[in-house]
Amino acid sequence: MPSDLAISRAAARRPLEEVAADMGIGPHLLEPYGSAASKISLDAIDELRDRPRAKYVVVTAITPTPLGSGKTTTAVGLGQGFRHIDKLGIVAIRQPSMGPTFGIKGGAAGGGYAQVVPMEALNLHLTGDTHAVTAAHNLLSAMIGNHIHKGNGLGFDPHEITWRRVLDVNDRELRTIITGLGGPDDGNPFQSGFDISAASEVMALLSLCTSLRDLRERMGGIVVGYNRGGEPVTAEMLKAAGAMTAILTDAIKPNLMQTVEQTPVLVHSGPFGNIATGNSSVLADLIGIHAGDYLITEAGFGADIGAEKFFNIKCRASGLAPDAAVIVATVRDLKTHSNKYRVVAGLPLPPEMLAENPDDVIAGAANLRRQIANIRRHGVTPVIAVNAFPTDYDSEHQAIMDVAAEEGVRAAISYHFTEGGRGAVELAEAVAEACAEPSSFHRLYPDELPLVDKIDVIAREMYGADGLDLSPLAARQLDKYERAGFGSLPVCIAKTHLSLTADPKIKGAPTGWRLPVREVRASIGAGFIYPICGDMRTMPGLSSTPAAERIDIDDNGEIVGLS
Repeated sequence: MPSDLAISRAAARRPLEEVAADMGIGPHLLEPYGSAASKISLDAIDELRDRPRAKYVVVTAITPTPLGSGKTTTAVGLGQGFRHIDKLGIVAIRQPSMGPTFGIKGGAAGGGYAQVVPMEALNLHLTGDTHAVTAAHNLLSAMIGNHIHKGNGLGFDPHEITWRRVLDVNDRELRTIITGLGGPDDGNPFQSGFDISAASEVMALLSLCTSLRDLRERMGGIVVGYNRGGEPVTAEMLKAAGAMTAILTDAIKPNLMQTVEQTPVLVHSGPFGNIATGNSSVLADLIGIHAGDYLITEAGFGADIGAEKFFNIKCRASGLAPDAAVIVATVRDLKTHSNKYRVVAGLPLPPEMLAENPDDVIAGAANLRRQIANIRRHGVTPVIAVNAFPTDYDSEHQAIMDVAAEEGVRAAISYHFTEGGRGAVELAEAVAEACAEPSSFHRLYPDELPLVDKIDVIAREMYGADGLDLSPLAARQLDKYERAGFGSLPVCIAKTHLSLTADPKIKGAPTGWRLPVREVRASIGAGFIYPICGDMRTMPGLSSTPAAERIDIDDNGEIVGLS
């Protein structure tokens, strides 16, 4: 089978004006960025408003290995599959962060014959939206430092500045820094640090805003620290929010691309899945929901993380209600959850893991059952997508289908990676059936529930924990946020994506454990509070063999090494 990059380059692409026309979007709403992508004017939301509403489908997964489960590939394959049953599926995904692209992933465009093209454009810069987020975020950092240097009229408590800096890289050296070294003209020394741009609150609020005006208002509400009286200091008080919004006037417009089968794809925003909300933008969905028969949007990592945040944060912001949820499961994932194998990014799979063994698949099924329950807990109908790998055996696929049958859940074996849309026809038909059923979607907790109780509900009902272990710092921070009037906000838990627990080594669906909450940060502009659990880092590091080592250009100036 050709490489992903070779498939991408061989794919025939239609002019994006034609792709947009399929969606009911006229050329007057497009702003071309070369031949790879076009920006879509936000005027499209109003122009499409009276068109029929598409069925809304979220693609999530069981708890993945470090190699992933293929959610993007499945979302793309499902969108392509709908074309083979004479329906138009619109795919909405996040823009990849270059940190993971040069780290472990090597790209996030999908794969095989179910990917977004051209993959080089998607994975590297695209229309520069992430760079705009980085610039807006760091402008605010600069204005905080300048305000303090010029007299600190807002009375910042130097020990209560919570706004860090960001870059779109994986760089552990920047996690903790001291700023302002050198002398009086070089600012004030403070302990701070860098997060990855995908973890920026600016990225999160870009993904959750519903208009340019909403973006401006959310920007002003960003809390950057506290004064000596314990009161919050905002970006609006620093007079920074207007300039930050101005930087994002292009970035706020969703990007239109296409798949290898010329299916429309909306690419917009890239909040980290295990740190931030992990979903593509509300704005893209507000366009896509009236642009086809089905809108397929992807949520980061397992259903305990990405889908939970989709249901309780993204749907809260958009007002949209999902009709079905696809849970991606692979033989590799389930065998890992049997606790017999260890999968390490950058290393080959254990040879014995590649042998035919449906019993190992069944042994790891507890995680799949938990994620099915997590979807049902929100009143949404789940569909299992068995993402088929060429190295799988029919007996192992059947083992997953048997688990789905025991749970009373529709399931389909999908061969989109090797066959494209025609390999996802059974999945598309199963999803269409699920969407035809009545939905009783509801969120997990009411807004008025105290913050600590919201965290506890998620820990118990989504992860299977027995409760919380709050650090003294986390307890003080939660109390401060309640007193500041932030208690009605949802919570966005930052934890490892490799386990239902906060320990990435623990697989399956364990019981008899408690969720450790290390600290709690506030993203008031974005509209959520995020507890940080276990050893979760907001700035990733590179692996021992990062993907950057194999990415290069050849003698013809073509990029090589992306996957």
